Amino acid sequence: MLSKEKIARISELSRKSKSTGLSIEEAKEQSALRKEYLETFRATMRDTIESVKVIDPAGNDVTPLKVKQAKKGKFLN
Repeated sequence: MLSKEKIARISELSRKSKSTGLSIEEAKEQSALRKEYLETFRATMRDTIESVKVIDPAGNDVTPLKVKQAKKGKFLN
């Protein structure tokens, strides 16, 4: 999870970019923060999807094979 301070800084730089523009250093900082945010988001989403178990109304496990394989691979590593 990205800290609240970093998320606030991303928002601050975005507002400044739209209003007055960013210096070269600020643009680099914004790019690095966005990259870190996306990496964190993707990792969290991947963990969420891999932890899902789908059950049909009859009570059968119908989790997609790809999710099951990803889950097994995660525990083997």
